[in-house]
Amino acid sequence: MYDGIVQDLIDEFGRLPGIGPKSAQRIAFHILQTQNFDVSRLAELLVVVREKVRFCEVCGNITEEERCAICRDPRRDQGLICVVEEPKDVVAIERTRQFRGLYHVLGGAISPIDGVGPDDLSIPQLMRRLGEAEVREVILATDPNLEGEATAAYLSRLLTSIEVPVSRLASGLPVGGDLEFADEVTLGRAFEGRTKIG
Repeated sequence: MYDGIVQDLIDEFGRLPGIGPKSAQRIAFHILQTQNFDVSRLAELLVVVREKVRFCEVCGNITEEERCAICRDPRRDQGLICVVEEPKDVVAIERTRQFRGLYHVLGGAISPIDGVGPDDLSIPQLMRRLGEAEVREVILATDPNLEGEATAAYLSRLLTSIEVPVSRLASGLPVGGDLEFADEVTLGRAFEGRTKIG
């Protein structure tokens, strides 16, 4: 659509997840039109991130060291492991300040359509961790979608063989939502997970 390197820049931004053609074009033109935009700083950060950031050798979270800050923190409850799909899920749970245990990042979810099976995730590392430590509970916090549910079902079957208590995050209606806009699965889960009042 555009000539030469401008189109190359748009195409490159468009390859990023969640960035469609229009967003890619907006980002490219923002960089081109904003005089004080520090392009060299952005390029430098991208290079440094690629060189320094890695995955925690214990849990799979992102870190600049061998172990992430959560795994290094002696105040965390070593007997609780929350299993999530991606490092961004760790950040979301940490923001709640409700969980003080450890995490295990799978690196995705089971998705046969996308060619992702159990062997493509860090499930063997999880099983090894559970065999080496005294874990009181494993909390499955995969996404409440088809892939996340399949992953949680697979893990719960696998974990029953080693007799570790397994729980799943509750799911249901979001605060501020309207019943008429809730899908059947979400509404069904809300009924299943209902609690008594008084």
